[in-house]
Formats: sequence, C-alpha cells, structure tokens
Amino acid sequence: MLVLKALADETRFRIINLLLTHDLCVGALADHLGISKAAVSQHLQILRKAGLVRGEKRGYWTHYSVDTSAIHQIVEDLLKRTNQAPDFRVACHRSLPSGSDTKEMERRGLAMCKDCCQQPDRRQGRPEECTPEQIRECHGQEKDHPCIPKEEKK
Repeated sequence: MLVLKALADETRFRIINLLLTHDLCVGALADHLGISKAAVSQHLQILRKAGLVRGEKRGYWTHYSVDTSAIHQIVEDLLKRTNQAPDFRVACHRSLPSGSDTKEMERRGLAMCKDCCQQPDRRQGRPEECTPEQIRECHGQEKDHPCIPKEEKK
C-alpha cells in the first residue's frame, strides 16, 4: 500500500502531523522541521502521489493540507483487515490451533513452514543441525521436521 509506505518515513509523518493543524507552505514546513525546502518538497511529492496531501496556490506560494478523507479511508481499510477471518492457505502451521498435526495441515492444503529453520536465532548451524528442542519449537513433532531424511523419520 503506497499510503502506508509514505507514512512510514518519520519526516513525512511529522509533515502530516503539522498539516493536520494548519495549512502550510514549503518554507514554513522547512522552518518547523529544521530541514531544507528541497527536502520538504521531495517529501510532499511522495505524500501527494500517495493521495495524502493536496496543494492550493495562494499568490506566489502553494499551501498544503491533509486530505482527511484519505486518512479516514486508510483507517477504514485497516479496520476491515483486522476483522477478516484468517486465511489458512497462507498460514504457517504454528498459527494453527494447538493439537493440529501434519495430516490436518495437508487436509487444509497447508505446507510445512519452510522459513522457520532458515532463521539463525532458531538453530545453531545448518537446518540439518537443529537440536530436538529447536525442531519441536519450529515444527512441532520431530518426525515432521523437513531437515530429517525420510528414512530417519520412521
């Protein structure tokens, strides 16, 4: 989402915060933020492209304001997403209710999470060197661990 990417920058977020209280020109924004007018202009360009601010020509200067309807739309979209039911087709098996096993995962069309063993904080070395505790934390049961050759799983 372009809007969230635009708001992720601290300076752009501060610009939005200032513009929520007053319409300001580039020079005033630069003074308040302690950055150059050129930097403010670049940030405003990103915010305009994201549909968050609009400019209004007043004499020689353009004064910027927040498009509050865009902010309300973002909030509404995020609220809708928080109320969505989980999509088990994209879930890691760790997000399934406890007690679920590989058969249940397969029934739901889920694959074993392949990223857990790729995380260095979860293992000591290569995936093949996972300790039994790491395997249980990552994949549940040892027999389901993708790093263990099939002949050893029996």
